[in-house]
Amino acid sequence: MTSFLDPLISFVSAHPWLAYLTLFLAALLEAVPVVGSVIPGSTIILALSALVPGGELKLQWVLLAAAVGAVLGDGSAYWIGHRQQREILNTWPLTNYPRVVAESESFFHRFGTWAVFFARFVPPIRAFVPVTAGALGMAPARFYAVNIPAILVWAPAHVLPGVLAVSALHEYAGLHHHGHVGKHIWMVTVVAVAIVGGLAVWIYRRRNGGGVVEAKPRV
Repeated sequence: MTSFLDPLISFVSAHPWLAYLTLFLAALLEAVPVVGSVIPGSTIILALSALVPGGELKLQWVLLAAAVGAVLGDGSAYWIGHRQQREILNTWPLTNYPRVVAESESFFHRFGTWAVFFARFVPPIRAFVPVTAGALGMAPARFYAVNIPAILVWAPAHVLPGVLAVSALHEYAGLHHHGHVGKHIWMVTVVAVAIVGGLAVWIYRRRNGGGVVEAKPRV
């Protein structure tokens, strides 16, 4: 793992703009219906946040790249749904994922406007709620009034843990920044947790058949 991460860290140090672009695309694609359910955007953002304490990346640009990508991704999905209304929910490729579409619609009905806020933190529904909100006729002003604050919370929530964890390892565990040990520990931990979490969710959904609980609209 060290033999893989060291060249990656060195490459990012020499070409930081590529890391910012990667963060932007990870946040953007994670909000795209279907694509967002398979792109590990949150994992990428959490992992790359480890490069902030050592100076390879700048905190303000990492936060900006993640936030702008999320705003554009959610906004694009919302406007597609807003323009095509419910027809989009019965169009390919969404027709290949009827269970997730039904779950996102149920989630939206259950929490109303707040579904847009909560969905930012709930994969894979995160990739389907914006388009569902548009398809169900949610007003643009109401959508952005909830979506933008959610993203302003979501971006630091995905970046700061890595920054703080790696900083703490260097400060209190006596690890040196130039040794990259703290970065290695954080990145490997993030990837491992993502894999275990993904398998756990997959097993749970398989065993429970992905049932969707009906809920009354609250919008």
